[in-house]
Amino acid sequence: MYIIITKQHMDKTFSQSSGDFVDYLEKENLDKAPELQEHFFDQHHDRVSPKHVVKDIDGNTAKLRKNAPKFYSLTINPSQRELKHIGNDPEKLRQFVRETMKDYASAFYRDKPVPVDSIKYYAKIEYERRYKGYDREIKENQPYRAQIVKLQHDLVKIGRGELEGDSQSIKKTIEQLKAEAPHHIHGKMVEQGMKKPGLQTHVHIIVSRRDVTNTLSLSPGSSHKASEITLNGNAVKRGFHRDVFFGNAEKTFDRLFKYERNFVESYTAHKMYNKEPYKFFAHLMSLPTNEKSAALKMMGRSGLHVPNLNIPTNQVQLALKAFKQLKRTIDMAKDAGSIGI
Repeated sequence: MYIIITKQHMDKTFSQSSGDFVDYLEKENLDKAPELQEHFFDQHHDRVSPKHVVKDIDGNTAKLRKNAPKFYSLTINPSQRELKHIGNDPEKLRQFVRETMKDYASAFYRDKPVPVDSIKYYAKIEYERRYKGYDREIKENQPYRAQIVKLQHDLVKIGRGELEGDSQSIKKTIEQLKAEAPHHIHGKMVEQGMKKPGLQTHVHIIVSRRDVTNTLSLSPGSSHKASEITLNGNAVKRGFHRDVFFGNAEKTFDRLFKYERNFVESYTAHKMYNKEPYKFFAHLMSLPTNEKSAALKMMGRSGLHVPNLNIPTNQVQLALKAFKQLKRTIDMAKDAGSIGI
């Protein structure tokens, strides 16, 4: 499970409307018959029109400055292993979103609890993802892609008589480079814009900056961490517990669907890997044998980068050795799922 929270942003300014974002979220519906389209939903309704979403979010911005975000975007990205566990069922995803938005509401640090019905949000399920420039597969294919583009330009110049060369030899080299590139889908070199394989279902949520009464500001931004300030001589709670929200969302998924989460799938492991890699690998090696084996398989399938560390403990050195061995034989681990780590 990987959850991202981002504020509404367009270049250096904030748009005064959610229309562009809502239009973007309608992209998968463009070529689908009405009965096959996915609809926006909220805490109590399964079908909300895009027009209503824009009107409701745009009309809920009282007292917000022009240079302040009007809404936030949450993206919920279940792993392929999690999606397989629930059968990629959209009804179960809607159930999970509604329950985890209760976790979102409870993560606000306020003097009084924030109920979920005070959150104005609309969610949309999407089933596709396409490769982008920052994806590992695109980056690792890029040196081959650069050579191919240059050779293709040379072919054009040869055709115009601007350059001498053997066109057939160049075409053969291009095909060889395509074959040598490290990442392919159905025999074709992975390029930007191609659909990603496997289950790619995820959920976009647009959340108003203001509560449903349009009187209170509820910001989950990273600059609004849980804290207390003194206002008119009184201590006032404010902010948002991101870590609490992310952790509780995982627990909600596990509780709803009886999912047995491996250590490396957890938000705790994600943070530990980024901040304390020594501790991460030490903990990994302390897992029971079956869970440790499954964890290493998941790590390999996810393409997790293992840093070149001079790790002092024998257990962690063994973990690194096992991981490197797994990387060489990972195609055999067909039963492992990918993780968002």
